[in-house]
Amino acid sequence: MRLSIPALALAITFAACAHASHMHGTTASPNPAAYGAAVENGYKRARAATNAFHALDSAVAAGYVAAVQNCVADSVHGAMGYHHINRALLDNKADVERPEYLIYERMPGGTYVLNAVEYIVPYRAWPRDSTPPLVMGQKMRQNDPLNLWNLHFWIWKTNPAGLFAEWNPDVHC
Repeated sequence: MRLSIPALALAITFAACAHASHMHGTTASPNPAAYGAAVENGYKRARAATNAFHALDSAVAAGYVAAVQNCVADSVHGAMGYHHINRALLDNKADVERPEYLIYERMPGGTYVLNAVEYIVPYRAWPRDSTPPLVMGQKMRQNDPLNLWNLHFWIWKTNPAGLFAEWNPDVHC
């Protein structure tokens, strides 16, 4: 099938807009099913468990800290955002429905948007020289400067770098 130049331009524009809305929407994410059944199931469970935390007040009522001074950013890779911790969840396991951190982005108008969660297990609870803890079958990463294992999970904002990437090039501080 051949398209005229105007029809081809319209098709390209439509495809680009569809791709952009998928990549930059706050409710879209890469296909978790591509990571396997455990991740797909975990994605659904994590979203259901954190849905109420779009409102920071709800997160604070559930035990997450209210104020975070610093937004974690990298000049090359993008940012993570503001990490709100629930210290009561710090132990030797990572529960997909009870993330230790909720990660928010402050928008230009001042509103907070929930983008991701982060699972952490301190080295004191799971030694650094042992096999990595698993979440949804995914190995947690060593974070020596903070003495913990961690895994980001971008469940509320698409991350072009990947569902479990540390940095998101579309997040800004």
